[in-house]
Amino acid sequence: MLERINRAYKQIARATTALGRRVNIMEVCGTHTVSIFRAGLRDAFPEGLKLLSGPGCPVCITDHGYIDTVIELADRDDCIIATYGDMIRVPGRKGSLEQRTSKGNIKVMLSAEDVLKLAKENPAKKIVFVAVGFETTAPATAVIVNEAHQQNIKNLFVFSNHKLVIPAIRALLSEVNNNIDAFLCPGHVSVIIGSDAYKPIVEEYKKPCVVAGFEPMQIIDGIAEICKQLADAAPAVSSVYPAAVSKHGNKTAQKIVDEVFDAADGYWRGLGVIKQSTLKLKDKFSSFDAEKQLNINCIPEEDLTGCRCGEVLCGLIDPPQCAMFTSQCTPDKPVGPCMVSSEGACAAWFKYGRRRRHRQ
Repeated sequence: MLERINRAYKQIARATTALGRRVNIMEVCGTHTVSIFRAGLRDAFPEGLKLLSGPGCPVCITDHGYIDTVIELADRDDCIIATYGDMIRVPGRKGSLEQRTSKGNIKVMLSAEDVLKLAKENPAKKIVFVAVGFETTAPATAVIVNEAHQQNIKNLFVFSNHKLVIPAIRALLSEVNNNIDAFLCPGHVSVIIGSDAYKPIVEEYKKPCVVAGFEPMQIIDGIAEICKQLADAAPAVSSVYPAAVSKHGNKTAQKIVDEVFDAADGYWRGLGVIKQSTLKLKDKFSSFDAEKQLNINCIPEEDLTGCRCGEVLCGLIDPPQCAMFTSQCTPDKPVGPCMVSSEGACAAWFKYGRRRRHRQ
C-alpha cells in the first residue's frame, strides 16, 4: 500500500512540475467525492493537487423545474408518486415531497421493479415513476417499461430525467470550465458504457480520462495514473478498475436502453441545456410517457434562492464559497440538492469538513 501511495505522490509532483502550476482533477461522480472525503484523501494529498466535484450526482443535477413538476403531480388525487429516497427532501418552490407525505400517495422505492409491483397493486391510480439517474439506473427503468408493455399495464407512467455522462463532460470542457486538467471517471457508470466511451473526450480535448472504483486505493491509483499522463503529456483512456470495467461495457444493458429510450436535449442544473444528454421514451412506449400522457408542462428552471449548487457541480467553486453554506443551508434544512443528497458535494463538505475542524 505504501508503495502505491508513494507512487501517487511522485506522479503528482511530476505533473505539477510539468504543468508549472496546480493540477485540477475532477471526480465526476458523487460517490467518488464522498469516498475521497471519508478516507481523508483531500487532506493527505499535496497542495499541488486540486480535486473538483463534478456533475455526477443524479439528484444534484436535476433542475428546479423538474422538482416543482413532481411536487405538482404529488398534489393530484389521481396520482401516486414512486421515487427513490434521495428525491424526497429536495426542495422546490412549493416545498418538498417529504412535506406531501401526509397524503399517503408518495412511495419510496428500493428498485424499479417495485414500481411495476406498485402499479399492479393500484390499478385505479396513475403511478408516476420519478426516473432519475445516469447510465447505471436507466437499464432498470427500461426493463420495467418493457415488462409493462408486454403485460399491457395501463397505469404506469415514467417521468424520465435519466442523464448521460459523456455529453456532460463535453459541455463542461466546451463552455463552462476550461481549468479542468483531467477526469477521474466513475466505476459504476463505466461498467455499463465501457471505458472506450471516453475516447472522444481524450481525442477532442486532450484530457486524461481514468476509470476508478470507489475504494480509496483505487482512487489513489487513478490519480497517480492521471498525473503520470499529464507529466508525460500523453492523455489517454485507461482503467484501474479492470475487474469490473471492460472496454465496451455491458452490451445487454446498452441494448435494452437503446430499445426503450432515445437521447434528447436536456436541462442540467448549472450546465443548462446539453444536446443529446437526456433519455426520453421512444414513440413506441409513449403510452408510458408521463410528459405526454399527464399533460405535464415541465419548464426547466434554475434555483432562484441564491443557492450556488450549479457552480459547485461545474467545479467552479467549493461549497464553502457559497454564502448559504452552513448558515441558511444545512443537512437538516437544505436549500439546494447538493446538501440533500448522500452523494452531494455540499453534504460531504459539511459532514467531513466539520469533523476536520473539530479535530484541529
